[in-house]
Order: sequence, then structure tokens, then C-alpha cells
Amino acid sequence: MTSLRIGLISDTHGLLRPQALAALQGCDHILHAGDIGKPEILDALAELAPLTAVRGNNDRDAWADAVQEVEELWLDDVGIYLVHDQADIPDDLAERGFRAVVTGHSHKPLITERAGLLHVNPGSAGPRRFKLPVSVGFLVIGDEVQAELRELDL
Repeated sequence: MTSLRIGLISDTHGLLRPQALAALQGCDHILHAGDIGKPEILDALAELAPLTAVRGNNDRDAWADAVQEVEELWLDDVGIYLVHDQADIPDDLAERGFRAVVTGHSHKPLITERAGLLHVNPGSAGPRRFKLPVSVGFLVIGDEVQAELRELDL
């Protein structure tokens, strides 16, 4: 089985850093977990790889009406549930065959396994908040599904 590298980005809030674009270069697919900020960010990410994005609580302008609040993807037969806020994750995802959940919102990078699901929050790649890192993440789908976080050098 060939492996897929899926880039994860969230909470850009209108700022797409060149370091984030460089980190996501060469990915097979990119997921944006919301609080995008402006449509140009989606355009730039879509030039790198096929893009799936969800709307965050701050994506309120007219352009964001076309962006769904939840996306359910199957990449290489691996179910990925994409939603901005982890409070909106349904309880039945493992039973429905999903393997990973990607969220944003908290700006805190996180990889954890709960109830058979890999939970990944790539953190915020946009404006720095408090002392939290500026970061992106990756899902690597091969024989297993693994996640990585990368802090961006600013």
C-alpha cells in the first residue's frame, strides 16, 4: 500500500504564513479545520493539493456560506471526520468506521487516541495566540494511520 501524506492546518484567521505553505508542500491532500479568515487562503492551499475545509466559528462572511461545518472524508479507505470544534464531535464515529478526527478551535496542538479514534488538532498556523506555538500537522496513512505535529520557524 502506498502511503498518503495529508497536511493539516487550522485557525489561520486570515494569515497564511509562507512557512505554513512550505511545510504543506508535497502533501497528497490538505485539510483546513476552520477559522479560515478569507477565501484567498483556500485558493492558495488548493494550489498545493486537493483541499477540504470546514467553516469555523469566526468564518461568518458571505464567502464562508459555501464552506460546510462538517466534512466526512474517506482517503485510501480511512475515514476522517473534519470539524472545527471538538465539542461538535459525534459519539458514534468509531462505530461508523472512522479512524481519525481533525479539529481546530483551541489553537493547542494535540495528538491523542480516544475510544479507537485518533484525534488531531494541528494548532494555529495564523496569528500567534498567548504563548501557544504556531504549527501545522500531518496524517500519514499507510499500513497504520499516524499523526505528526510541526512547529513553524517564524
